[in-house]
Amino acid sequence: MQRPLILAGLLMAVATIAVAAERPPNIVIVYVDDLGYADLECFGSPSADTPHLDRMAAQGRKFTSFYVAQAVCSASRAALLTGCYPNRIGIQGALGPAAANGINSDEITIAELLKGRGYATAIYGKWHLGHHPQFLPTRHGFDDYFGLPYSNDMWPKHPTAKFPDLPLIEDEKTIELNPDQSKLTTWYTERAVKFIEANKQRPFFLYVPHAMPHVPLFVSEKHAGKSERGLYGDVIREIDWSVGQILQTLTKLSLDENTLVIFTSDNGPWLSYGTHGGSARPFREGKGTAWEGGVRVPCVMRWPGKIQANSECSELAATIDVLPTIAKLVGAELPARKIDGLDISSLLLTDSAKTPHEVYWYYWADGLHAIRSGKWKLHFPHNYVHVDLPGENGLPGKLSQPKTELALYDLENDIGELDNVSVQNPEVVAKLTAFAEVARDDLGDALTKRVGKNLRPAGRLPQVDGANKK
Repeated sequence: MQRPLILAGLLMAVATIAVAAERPPNIVIVYVDDLGYADLECFGSPSADTPHLDRMAAQGRKFTSFYVAQAVCSASRAALLTGCYPNRIGIQGALGPAAANGINSDEITIAELLKGRGYATAIYGKWHLGHHPQFLPTRHGFDDYFGLPYSNDMWPKHPTAKFPDLPLIEDEKTIELNPDQSKLTTWYTERAVKFIEANKQRPFFLYVPHAMPHVPLFVSEKHAGKSERGLYGDVIREIDWSVGQILQTLTKLSLDENTLVIFTSDNGPWLSYGTHGGSARPFREGKGTAWEGGVRVPCVMRWPGKIQANSECSELAATIDVLPTIAKLVGAELPARKIDGLDISSLLLTDSAKTPHEVYWYYWADGLHAIRSGKWKLHFPHNYVHVDLPGENGLPGKLSQPKTELALYDLENDIGELDNVSVQNPEVVAKLTAFAEVARDDLGDALTKRVGKNLRPAGRLPQVDGANKK
């Protein structure tokens, strides 16, 4: 009587192993808001308290030349989720409560791509790609949504602007106005953990775009007053705790080796807020600029057994590459519409791979600000936001808008973009200028009054008798 039972058990074990081998990897993306390159200990902060993220880096790979597509909220998120430069799909800057536009229904998000492969999908956190029903996550591939539709400072207590009440949304229903923001990071984390537990038997995509450390800063009581860096440090400490909870859940459920976890930021630090903002050291400037401090962000990827532990990649990679890379890893087809990102799975899984990007474009809402190829970065004449005097106590500081002229920088030897070597390298300037003409032909450039040939519109609310239908 024992032998049939043993045989049945062996067959079941073999079947379980076969199913596990065929199951595509889970994907977790933690996307924080306004985190500086030097705000984690593993990226050089002398005062950060980030043991879980440091451990994640020790178990995975740091990407030290990782870029967002535009150093501002909505545009950055649009690029991450669609694999496109935000200009291509009509999402610029930061959408607010008065915006009548959002992500177009024709664009394919990571969630939609994975949902087509049988994934459970969820987002807990800041969306910022349109707050009207047709633009919400549940209309763009996510099964479950809980969070804020735009930035946490777009509320009645904003110090310099007037905003309506800030809605906390579950799926498509507002469940609370002006929620207690000190609870947001905890709420998002608890939802993330429950989602993983509920979907442990199937592939899942979990997107956690935290509201913090975007101002105004809030932290729960359990982390308040614990950091030597003040309130900002407390907030980073709580984000680190959140990542630790997610990783701990994956380990507890034996999902580590079948889960790719990506941690990064939507742009560099908001320097005008002084001690309530982060650090971009050793880079120049911060959020809202195409200087390295605005667009180069910390990134850690972890996938035990696939990504080499305690490794580092200095090759250029970007948020626009996340969608095509995930598509390659799960065996999904790329969207039929043109995207800009490239498959960087070789940068994750091997040691000697080179970036697939011959050139990378740094667009802003008013046009093409800079372009990079290899170690060279060429800035075109444009105005940018510079902090003359940082603010205090959560208030913005004094800003100016200086103008940079045509300037070439060698990022291998001048990471701070301080030494303009354009005169010494006219052939490099000519090469990158030719690349820029390709960009202007494709995506346009208001600075040079060029209209791109391959632009797609953002979604817009339908018009009814000359007014937007809410």
